[in-house]
Amino acid sequence: MFNRAKIIDDNFQEFLNNNEKIHPSIIGEKNLSTSSLTSTQLIDLLETQMMSRLLDIKSRELRAIGKSFYTIASSGHEGMAVVGLVSRLSDMAFLHYRDCALMVQRSKKKHGHTILNDLLTSFGAFADDPISGGRHKVLGSKELFIPPQTSTIASHLPKAVGTALSIARTKHLGLKGEIPADAVSFCTFGDASLNHASAQSALNCAHWISYQNIPLPLVFICEDNHIGISVPTPSEWVKNSQSSTHSMKYFECNGLNLIETFEVTKKAFTYARTWKKPCFLRIKTVRLLGHAGSDIETSYHSLKHIEIHEEKDPLKISAQLVYENNLLSSQQLTKMYSNLKERINRIAKDVIKKNILQSAEQIMHPIQPRTKIKVAPEAINQIIREKIFANDWPQLSNTPHSMGRLINLGLTDIMAHYPYALIFGEDVAKKGGVYNVTAKLEKRFGRKRVFNSLLDETSILGTAIGLAHNGFLPIPEIQFLAYIHNAQDQLRGEAATLSFFSNAQYTNGMVIRVAGLAYQKGFGGHFHNDNSLTIFRDLPGVIVACPSNGADAVMMMRSCVKEAYEHGKICVFVEPIALYPIRDLHESGDAQWSFDYPKNIDQTIPVGKFLVEGKAKELCILSYGNGFYLSNQAKKILKEKYKIDCKLIDLRWITQYDEITLSEELSKSEHVLIVDECRKSGSVSEALVTMMVEKCHPLPKISRLCGHDTYIPLGDAANLVLPQVEDIIASSLNLLGRKS
Repeated sequence: MFNRAKIIDDNFQEFLNNNEKIHPSIIGEKNLSTSSLTSTQLIDLLETQMMSRLLDIKSRELRAIGKSFYTIASSGHEGMAVVGLVSRLSDMAFLHYRDCALMVQRSKKKHGHTILNDLLTSFGAFADDPISGGRHKVLGSKELFIPPQTSTIASHLPKAVGTALSIARTKHLGLKGEIPADAVSFCTFGDASLNHASAQSALNCAHWISYQNIPLPLVFICEDNHIGISVPTPSEWVKNSQSSTHSMKYFECNGLNLIETFEVTKKAFTYARTWKKPCFLRIKTVRLLGHAGSDIETSYHSLKHIEIHEEKDPLKISAQLVYENNLLSSQQLTKMYSNLKERINRIAKDVIKKNILQSAEQIMHPIQPRTKIKVAPEAINQIIREKIFANDWPQLSNTPHSMGRLINLGLTDIMAHYPYALIFGEDVAKKGGVYNVTAKLEKRFGRKRVFNSLLDETSILGTAIGLAHNGFLPIPEIQFLAYIHNAQDQLRGEAATLSFFSNAQYTNGMVIRVAGLAYQKGFGGHFHNDNSLTIFRDLPGVIVACPSNGADAVMMMRSCVKEAYEHGKICVFVEPIALYPIRDLHESGDAQWSFDYPKNIDQTIPVGKFLVEGKAKELCILSYGNGFYLSNQAKKILKEKYKIDCKLIDLRWITQYDEITLSEELSKSEHVLIVDECRKSGSVSEALVTMMVEKCHPLPKISRLCGHDTYIPLGDAANLVLPQVEDIIASSLNLLGRKS
């Protein structure tokens, strides 16, 4: 195919040289005197558009010599520069990948910002890239208040909702956030992205919040270029699908015309800022240079079709607006374009001499940031603490409780200790959650800190990310483990990657509480008895905890909260549902699985620290969660019936456990049985066995007892596919070469 970038470049220069004109029907409003856009602003916007276009062209030139890795063009979307002008630096921006012009214009609000150098450095994945440190081409900037986005479709929209929600929430709680009270949150996306589940989730959530008159200063900006890669967007689909609601005001403009775009965009931002309500802004654009550098557009569009769209080049329209309003001549614009091209070429020559990342350690550094970003608040006054607990205070001492009850008490202390902590999720407020774990918390801390969400896990996690951007400590609840799969991209693609793609400049620390795992005596089926933690285990830097008893749960939760608050870590706290009510271990009434509340709030279990019970060398049973509870039952039978003494290890932490110390402990045993309630394939036990083979000296004889590779059926049939006490005993005897 012809080099369309060169053709567009040549066509624009010819347009200027020949003083050509675009048909009035394409341009729209031309009279600057009736607009609030000044002549200086119009010229400045055109300069930004030229910069963005030339960056697109230079990126493709550098790609041809292996010095650039980014060819998703902003060409045709240069009108988005207006959003960069209208928005404030304090308005947090979540951007579409075609928003180079927006970034360039926004950078002009920051004196001395080197946006051209920064973007070219990012295009080539050079280590000096100020946002990602060479890890990816992302549109983002700490200075410009733009969290980085990779080639996102719509997964950034839910967190824009959360950020907007956070703005008024700080004021209502008397807290100071990262974002001022008069700011708005905004996100940009394509017309095809509008159809994505994440976009629909975010829009629905915004409607739901706005319908209840909860403040939500948010601008959704759809850049409608009428196509998604090769799939056309039905005519007026965006307008007809978004303009008929009462809970979100709709705006639209011709994004090829800077005057019209400025007036409408200003109205949209003013509306959101003044009324604290969400609005939807459709900016009609045109896509030039195909979807990306690898896209052969002639495979689905005729050359005539491509050329017709190229005639709608927004740079031509802006240039015509400038010289028809007698601001600059076409010759002056030609010189401006030529000077900018020269400038970008000069910067590019220096940029391509920069270094790329040199080691795995460099690349991985942001995943494990240990620098404190915050200091934990001072412990609250004892009198205030007693008042918050009220009638529960006397029960904190010398009254053993079940896990569910202890987690509730632990969350009470955390909410009292951390004023920025928020608990939210489906049913968590007045009802106290499905299992009453959050009971009384709304009454104790109010509806602004403990609140119900709509039934949508994508919105729950997206809201958590957005809240964290404004300094909150989100503690969202996912009602059942299987439900996390509905929203896994918010965890995997957004929350977990933020530190990596921002070179640790942005973090979104949170503790995600997940009621999970199986052994619920027949309740539910696989949606309520999901025994797979695989989704969490391969997320770099994410901490995954799974306590086996209530006291550990309290102390481990405190460690997770500390990691999230002080270091911006993402923590997943898996609470075994079946153990919530358990009080007894061996027989009814023995209360051996009831524990006192760790009343000293400094009592924690550090991340990675496992529990060792006993010193037996012949047999060690390694487990976690429900498996550790069952292993304790099996240990008694092995001792009393078979005269076998065994050591028990409770892993506690599913990720980031101390491999060296654990391997040393396991090396002391002759036989090791790993009891893993998760499915055999993709289970925690696979990683543990690999670790032992690599690190244990001497290597014990190893065996695994896991759940079967199946979903969990209803009723007593569930016990047939999950490890039982009898299975642990039989597997232990088999490993030792003993008969039952």
